[in-house]
Amino acid sequence: MVQKVTHGIKVSVQTRFEGTVRTNAQVGYAFSYTITIENQGKDTVQLISRYWKIKDALKKTETVEGKGVVGVQPVLKPDTHHVYSSGCLLKAPHGSMKGHYVMRNTLTEEEFRVAVPRFKLHAEFAVN
Repeated sequence: MVQKVTHGIKVSVQTRFEGTVRTNAQVGYAFSYTITIENQGKDTVQLISRYWKIKDALKKTETVEGKGVVGVQPVLKPDTHHVYSSGCLLKAPHGSMKGHYVMRNTLTEEEFRVAVPRFKLHAEFAVN
């Protein structure tokens, strides 16, 4: 598990290899990740958007951005958390992801970035 705190928001990530997927003549490697976003600050915040940079061992990089996470823009009061799971498909058995969330302080309307630490995605059979 990797963790990082930015502006009083703690992000924790747990990953898992889900198996291989065959489509036509290609093999893909499926990974899931569970993220916990915890508000350790004093103000209520809302997650507005996300940005991901996904990289695999073949040096293929993909960026993903959009509103919220898995269809929601959660509001986090102080000392509360939001947990969600998602996934990605890589062309190699290992890679990594990193990114950030844009959060908004609901009182001041100030927006700020919260870093998501780089986390590794690896199939156990491919790790030395």
